[in-house]
Amino acid sequence: MKIICQDLSFSYPDSDHPLFSHMKLSITEPGFFSFFGFSGSGKSTLARIMAGLLQPDSGQVIKKDFSNGLFSYNTERLPAWVTVEEHLKSVLPKGNDKLLEYLVTDFGVMPIMEHKFPKLSMGQKNRVNLIRYLVQDFDLLIADEVMANVDEPSRKKILSIIKKTFPDRTFIYISHNAHEVVLFSKAIFVFPQAGQTAISGLTVIDGLDLETATGREDENLQGKVLDILRASSRST
Repeated sequence: MKIICQDLSFSYPDSDHPLFSHMKLSITEPGFFSFFGFSGSGKSTLARIMAGLLQPDSGQVIKKDFSNGLFSYNTERLPAWVTVEEHLKSVLPKGNDKLLEYLVTDFGVMPIMEHKFPKLSMGQKNRVNLIRYLVQDFDLLIADEVMANVDEPSRKKILSIIKKTFPDRTFIYISHNAHEVVLFSKAIFVFPQAGQTAISGLTVIDGLDLETATGREDENLQGKVLDILRASSRST
């Protein structure tokens, strides 16, 4: 699986200068990768370009050796007229029943399967929304702040489950949680603060790439967290 951003340039119509100029980025193997940076730094914009939801002004996104990429975000609306169970089963590909049962149980969604979405908390909606993507047949999932309203212990448990269950898939996880991305990511792509100069490349910092967070991670954790915070504090 390869996804390569080659010389991407992009400007919003009302901006005084480009957000990206000849941006380069490549992911050439399966695994769990993260985008980290302050709000407005361009994380979601680049993710949407990679997903094909935005078109760059120039350059291209090259995708090789995979057939299905998905994009999920935190504020997606869910249908209000059906129960959680009815919705999940309506979008479930044939043959993925056991996967759905496993995720529903381990994500803590089983007690709300008969509820309709307006009755759910934001954290519950986020979990259900993530499950409906994970049960699809995909090679790449770009997940933009998909667990912003989920409590931290549950987030860590869910990320552990994802890494154990889908070792051969590729994830691009967008988060503001520095400890989280360091613990679970193979690599973190750090976005600088938006300034007067367009972004052409990102700082890439290796993560610990853990499958399970035990609370006894080595001393590299704090050092890497400081590294990504420093890199994200720089202005373009």
